[in-house]
Amino acid sequence: MRGFRIRVAVAALLLLAVTTCTTGPSLEHRGEITAPPGDSRHLTIGSAGFTESDLLAQMYALLLNRAGYHTRILSVTNREIYEPALESGQIDVVPEYAATFADWLNVRAHGAGAKPVGSPDLAATMRALRALAAPRGLTVLDPGRAVDQNAFAVAASFAAKHRLRTLSDLGASGLPVRLAAGDECVERPYCEPGLRKTYGINIIGIDPKGVGTTPAKKAVQDGQDQMVLTTTTDATLDQFGLVILEDDRHLQNADYIVPVVNRSRAGAAGVTGALSKLNTVLTTKDLASMNEQVDSWRRLPEDVATAYLKSKGLIASG
Repeated sequence: MRGFRIRVAVAALLLLAVTTCTTGPSLEHRGEITAPPGDSRHLTIGSAGFTESDLLAQMYALLLNRAGYHTRILSVTNREIYEPALESGQIDVVPEYAATFADWLNVRAHGAGAKPVGSPDLAATMRALRALAAPRGLTVLDPGRAVDQNAFAVAASFAAKHRLRTLSDLGASGLPVRLAAGDECVERPYCEPGLRKTYGINIIGIDPKGVGTTPAKKAVQDGQDQMVLTTTTDATLDQFGLVILEDDRHLQNADYIVPVVNRSRAGAAGVTGALSKLNTVLTTKDLASMNEQVDSWRRLPEDVATAYLKSKGLIASG
């Protein structure tokens, strides 16, 4: 049985989150969670409402259904809304990104000035994330092989002409680079400042066309800009004749995909075992391909997710 989607207005979910009795730990008892992990047979899976999150939620639902759970999918676009709902048990499982979620929880716990805890080191990031999640009644499952990080792409012809394979190659070349990205790139450590400091890349300007947008990629394709900020799961780069330069000095944080569960409802071995099956097969390349099928081929996320899990033998065919 497929997980089904419920689309909810943000305001409605916010009202639900603040008016319903919670099953997570109260503020004064966080850090004292001693009850055994729960194993509810009816689980709500959260999606953040964009293609990749929808695909992951559908795969989670299908794997949990096969393990004997009844599931539904709740689409909520705002982490400020769905994370408290996850703590309270209104949502039981969500796909998250290790470094981003660690830093988000760290700000919640220690304020906007808190030093980031996410880093390119996956092990250190996971330790920090789990330490922040546990007092909130959340369990972070193991990461798999798939990672959705920021990435920088150039025209394939530009890379071939200048013999560029890595960001270090680009820095060593001394070539002037106009970067298509979000306007926040001028201050984000992973973007312009990091490219200058870590790689010595000669950034001559930021073209504020957004992260991985069609206009941004088209600007690089046409030679207006030399590089674009996108993500490792962007499956449309070939359409624009673009290639990613390897982040060989690990500027970007370890945003590996991790399932996060409400411990009191979905922390038992049944859920962990079902979802861990995805870790053995799902790669960044697989996820990019599925994103393309939804975004470019206009296939439904549930159909793409079903076909993928069948192809890997994780759910029954037919």
